[in-house]
Amino acid sequence: MGEYLALERRAETKSEYLHGEICAMAGASRNHNLIAGNSFAALHRQIRGRGCEVYTSDMRLLVSAVDLLTYPDVAVACDPQFADEEVDTLLNPMLIIEVLSSSTENYDRGAKFGYYRTIPSFVEYLLLAQDRVYAEHFVKQPAGGWLLTEASRMEDVLELPSIGCTLAMSDAYDQVVLPSRQ
Repeated sequence: MGEYLALERRAETKSEYLHGEICAMAGASRNHNLIAGNSFAALHRQIRGRGCEVYTSDMRLLVSAVDLLTYPDVAVACDPQFADEEVDTLLNPMLIIEVLSSSTENYDRGAKFGYYRTIPSFVEYLLLAQDRVYAEHFVKQPAGGWLLTEASRMEDVLELPSIGCTLAMSDAYDQVVLPSRQ
């Protein structure tokens, strides 16, 4: 993993590291970038001055239990902790947002969500579609398990209890051009 970090810190493109394997990450679409950026901006406005930080997909995340180094689209950590003095590899996200694409949707919903659940601080997961207004919001429950809430209208507003914020679907999907539904 140390060799991967040394290479990744000098690389021009990002790669994910899982179980000793390095996989190049593809670029993102306009909608993907807008949804991730809009979500970051909406949360950043609300969280300022509270000891929490919101990160974009340039902040690497270490999931140590499964030897995964990855780049979530948006991550929020309160009292953030990092892997080393480089302060570029986050250890303790509370909330992670992934914008779904056809090539990553199954991974983000399945194995990646499972990997994220091994992080002790991780208590909230938000998946945002890029081909329609749609969110799947998972919140870890005190007795165990995860509660799913869905949102599919521009007027819907998601409560994000782990960080005391909200995310309006109209904010997340601002300027996003969606395919017309026949």
